[in-house]
Formats: sequence, structure tokens, C-alpha cells
Amino acid sequence: MSGPESSNRVNQALSNCYPLIDTHTHFDAPVFDNDREQQVQKAYHQGIRHLVLVGYLYQHFERMYDTKQLIDKLSKRFGIDTGEHNESDFCTHIALGLHPFYIEQHTDAHLTELAQMVAACRPLAIGEIGLDTFTDAMKEPDVFDKQKRFFKAQLDIAVTYQLPVMLHIRKAHAEALAILKAHEYDAHTLGGIAHSFSGGEQEAKAFVKLGFKLGVTGQVTNPNAKKLRRAIQAAVDTYGIECLVIETDCPDMTPIMCQNSNSQHSAVGQSLDNEWEAAHAHDRNIPANLPWVLSSLSELLGVSQDKLAKQLWQNSCDALKVNWAYPT
Repeated sequence: MSGPESSNRVNQALSNCYPLIDTHTHFDAPVFDNDREQQVQKAYHQGIRHLVLVGYLYQHFERMYDTKQLIDKLSKRFGIDTGEHNESDFCTHIALGLHPFYIEQHTDAHLTELAQMVAACRPLAIGEIGLDTFTDAMKEPDVFDKQKRFFKAQLDIAVTYQLPVMLHIRKAHAEALAILKAHEYDAHTLGGIAHSFSGGEQEAKAFVKLGFKLGVTGQVTNPNAKKLRRAIQAAVDTYGIECLVIETDCPDMTPIMCQNSNSQHSAVGQSLDNEWEAAHAHDRNIPANLPWVLSSLSELLGVSQDKLAKQLWQNSCDALKVNWAYPT
């Protein structure tokens, strides 16, 4: 979409600024290295007040902490007060986890080192973790068995340190639900998010029943994402808007009105680094796009953006077991 009509829609939809929490990003990815400062400013001016950097490979954990430190410095440099109790904060948080899609790159040593880092640094959450059978190779019994073992081990870490988890479940919802039901991890107590939820209506309700919030991305902005939209509506019909949180999953999941090409991409399964940048920089998602998720969800559910923004803020705090004051 381009031209005056596109510009008018952008200005109209984003004319009202609501405080928002981006519960899932990969904003530490190199695709943001050239303009991260500008993107932080844009996000702040679109109402983003908390942003979570989510782990996927052990080798990038240090990069995540470096990025958080940089953003904290940037926030102070351009006048955002990052004092602990200031309602105008732009705060960055970290979740550490070993992503199931990269299971062949993970080692048992990485699990040990992850547990040590969690003990030493106490991140906001464990994630993203879970199961993924998107490709034939990932359905191979030995590969999938390793995924399940790492999933359970990271749930163990979450229980040990009483932290919420961020789930990545793709084409393996039944298997993931079986593991979660049998495991000691209790999302009603510890919180948790089913990140970028992609299942059907019954699966959506099953995860919410276990205590998880459903993470809604820019995919909801696509009218053709009928299965997703039905699943969200079904969960809300049963459990209310209290069951949702929103996220960009940047640089992936670009809202449809922010895309410059005709295809919706998926960075998962690539490196989120140079290969992604070469293939998809023209459609890079950014934290400042989060209000589009809010506006599309508001339209889908028939709930005002003002009411929905406040509830999503509380939902995010409940899912992450934090007490962040809603800016007034």
C-alpha cells in the first residue's frame, strides 16, 4: 500500500497514542544496527514504554545485554527519563532461551550455561522455548526428541527460578500442551505467553486455560488470516480480553499496512541476522509498528483502543509477573 491514501490511514490510525508494552522483539538483531537510536525514538513517540528482547541462540545472549545497555544510554541521551519509578520510562528487558527451530545448534553445555546466566542475571523470563515441526527435518524423531528434552529442561529452569516462559509453538500444539499439562510448571502461578500464537480455536482456549496469555502479532492485521482471527475471537468469547497481549516480534511479522511487498515473510528458520537483512530489509518490522496491532485487534474485537490498551498493559504485567504502572 502506498500513496496519499496509505499516508492518511497511517496518520489516522496512529493519531492517538496509547502506552504499550512490546512483549516480544528481536530488536538486538543486526538489521537494526544502522538506525537503532532512531527506532527507539520512534517507538517511544508511538507509546512504547516497555520492550522485551527475547533470546533464541546462546551465542547471541551477550549481544542482547549489550543492546539493552545501549538502549538505556540512548534513552537518557535524548531525554527519556529511565528512573526506576518514572511513568515516562522507556525500559528494555531480557528473556533468555534456546529456540526450538535452532535445536541442532544447541548443546547440553548451552543448557548448563543458560541456567548459570539465569541464576546470575535473573532475566525477565525464559524464552523463547517450545516445539516446532515446520519443516520435514524438524519432524525427524531424533530432532523432535531433542526439542522436547530441551523444552522440558528449560521449563525446569523456569520452575527453579520462578520465572514466566515465552512459548514458541509451531505445528506442534498438541505435543506442547501434553508436555505442559504433565510438567510442574504452572502458568497460573508463574505467568507465561504463547508467543505469536498460530493455532486454532480449541488450542487457543487450551493455552489460556493453562494460564498463558496469547501473543498477538502483526498477522492479525491481515484480513486473510481468518484462522488466527477466529482463534483470538474464540478465546476472548470464553475468557475475555484478559487473555491477550500484543507484540511486534520485530523484525518479523510486519503489519500488512506497513509492508512494501506483496508477501508476508517469516524470519524464523533463518538467522535473523545477515540473511534476513538481505532478503527482507524492505519489510522490516519495527517496535513503532505496535499500534497497528492494537488498532486491528480493537476493530476485530469491537473494543475501543483506549480500553483495550489499558487491559493489554495489565495483561502483560500479569503474564510477566511485574507491576509496571500504567502511564497517565
